[in-house]
Amino acid sequence: MKAVICKQFGPPETLVVEEVPSPRPGPGEVVVSVKAASVNFPDVLIIQNKYQVKATPPFTPGSEFAGVVKEIGPGVTHAKPGDRVLGAGGFGGFAEECLVGAGTRMVPIPAKMDFPTAASFLLTYGTSHHALCNRADANPGETLLVLGAAGGVGLAAVEIGKILGLRVIAAASSKEKLAVCREHGADETIDYAAEDLRARIKALTGGKGVDLIYDPVGGAYTEAALRSSSWRARLLVIGFAAGEIPKIALNLALLMERSIVGVYWGEWTKRAPEEFAAALEQLDEWFAQGKLRPHISATYRLDEAARAVTDMAERRVMGKVVLLPGS
Repeated sequence: MKAVICKQFGPPETLVVEEVPSPRPGPGEVVVSVKAASVNFPDVLIIQNKYQVKATPPFTPGSEFAGVVKEIGPGVTHAKPGDRVLGAGGFGGFAEECLVGAGTRMVPIPAKMDFPTAASFLLTYGTSHHALCNRADANPGETLLVLGAAGGVGLAAVEIGKILGLRVIAAASSKEKLAVCREHGADETIDYAAEDLRARIKALTGGKGVDLIYDPVGGAYTEAALRSSSWRARLLVIGFAAGEIPKIALNLALLMERSIVGVYWGEWTKRAPEEFAAALEQLDEWFAQGKLRPHISATYRLDEAARAVTDMAERRVMGKVVLLPGS
């Protein structure tokens, strides 16, 4: 089978595609024939050894996949050959076949969901659902600011925010990206490449500030958004796509009784499996009702993986991009 290989840590162009032996499942393991694999920002960091989850070269990146179960190992009871499944683990998705270990989050694909959509669903919607439904203490009528709103988790946050009855302000770096945000339900938009973020927030909220900040970007935008938030606002720390982890002066939390709230979806799924199962059930229901619409802006062949990861690293992606092994 063919697989993308990271032989040494480095930028996306160091990735190669090679023929490797098909994996065989051990106890508790499953082999999936991969039909689609999405690219996520953690993939950019993992191949450069900059992510909190570490891999040892050579390895196959790819944290999110969808496909068909090919073979199961001894002791597996949650899947059988022929099952349509989607999953999110640490590595292995950028290949024609993926070995899924016991610790990988793998679940059935909802009815009427195709493989590219399935490969774009779990990580982004799971993260945003956990952030807004478990960590934010969100109330209908509150104002939610989504930074990096045209990205995968950003658009998911826009859609889920609207489902929860929030007023959603989407912030992104171009008119094209903001147009996509509006298509997915954003009430207002901010082009922070052309507009002053704080001034625009003040204008849109009548000086009150936003109640919730969904921040997968980091960098200079975090403090600007926090300074533009309301009494007892909550800053949801999702990630740092800008490449810089901001250093926040704690007086900003003290003076307005604001909260800085960490969101680590992957760890939460392990520590709270019953909550995770309930969240998946709700997300599947919302998808069936047409309330969630994953946005796939581009698809790539497996041998174009380096270009797909580069697009993600350079923040050219709107929604998700997907690799299609076998195409």
